[in-house]
Amino acid sequence: MAVKIIYFVHGTTTDNIEHKATGWMPGELSEKGIKQSIELKKQIKLDEIDLVISSDLKRAIDSAQYVFKDLKEILHDKRIRECNYGDLNGQDSYLVKYEEHIESPFPNGESLKDVEKRLRDFCAFLLENYNEKTVALVAHKASQLALDVITKNITWEQAI
Repeated sequence: MAVKIIYFVHGTTTDNIEHKATGWMPGELSEKGIKQSIELKKQIKLDEIDLVISSDLKRAIDSAQYVFKDLKEILHDKRIRECNYGDLNGQDSYLVKYEEHIESPFPNGESLKDVEKRLRDFCAFLLENYNEKTVALVAHKASQLALDVITKNITWEQAI
């Protein structure tokens, strides 16, 4: 059993430019992020993709729309959201130190192990429902790292 995953991180957001940690906040694509998404569409073979799933956060949904809206319906799944930085959502991004929150949750948020648990559940869902398919995911940094931990059998320290 196997699912081929093609992973895309959403385009640059206004928060990225302002060095803010968006976390579970919706986030807005910047002009640069919109251009990145439009350019990405020209670089991929849309006909090879069976299914598109984006995070349910606005910045990922918007990126997915720019790239894949002509392909087919885009599903949204909260399991592939960014890490919830809790009290640090919307704060300066330099305050978000992944290596300090592998096991220990961000204050009023989640740990990277929590993200990994969500992604393991999501991967089981993909295998059960989309075996032998190619799935494009549009999501975030923490979920990409969690996928690396799961699929490459590496530690969080190695992924970070």
